[in-house]
Amino acid sequence: MSRIQYFVAASLDGFIATSTDDLGWLLQFDGFEGGKESYESFMAGVGCIVMGGETYAWLMEHEPDKWAYAGMPSYVFTRHEYTAPAGADITFVRGDVAEFIGDFRQGAGGKNIWVVGGGNLAAQFADAGLLDEIILSVIPVVLGDGKRLLPVAGPTPPLELAASRALGRGIVELRYLLNGPGGSAS
Repeated sequence: MSRIQYFVAASLDGFIATSTDDLGWLLQFDGFEGGKESYESFMAGVGCIVMGGETYAWLMEHEPDKWAYAGMPSYVFTRHEYTAPAGADITFVRGDVAEFIGDFRQGAGGKNIWVVGGGNLAAQFADAGLLDEIILSVIPVVLGDGKRLLPVAGPTPPLELAASRALGRGIVELRYLLNGPGGSAS
C-alpha cells in the first residue's frame, strides 16, 4: 500500500520558509553532499505528488512554465484559480484531504504519495491520521520566525525514529514514522 510521506527541509528551529516565503536560507545549501542521492532515492519510490496552493504558486513564480514533476500525477489544494504548465498532470482540488485519498492512491499506482508542502497541508494529513512518515532534513540555520514545519492541532503521540544520518554541511536527515512501525491506519 502507498505510504503518505512528508519529505521536507526545515531550519534548526522548525521553520520551512520565512514568513515572506523566502527560501534563500535553504537554497544556499544546494548541492550539499548526500542531498542529491537522498532526493533521488526518495523520488524513486514516489508515484503521486500533493501540495498546497502556496507551494504551487512559489514553484510557478520561481520556475515559470516548468514542472519539476513531469509525468507524475499531482494534486494541488487551493481556493485560487491556477493554470498548469503545458504537459503537467495536475488536478486542482479543494476540500478535506481525506476525501481524495483514493484518488492519490490510484494516481500513485502502488508507489508512495509525497506531501510536498506546505506545513499546513502536511498538518491536515497528520491531524486526519493519514500521514505515515516524515523525512526531515534539519538545516543548520536558525530563522527565528516563519512558516512552521507541521502546525498540527495538538501534540502528536511519540513518533518512532526509523533512521538518521548526517549529510554534508552539517545537515541531518531524520526519518520518523507516525502511529508506529506500520504507519497510519490509512
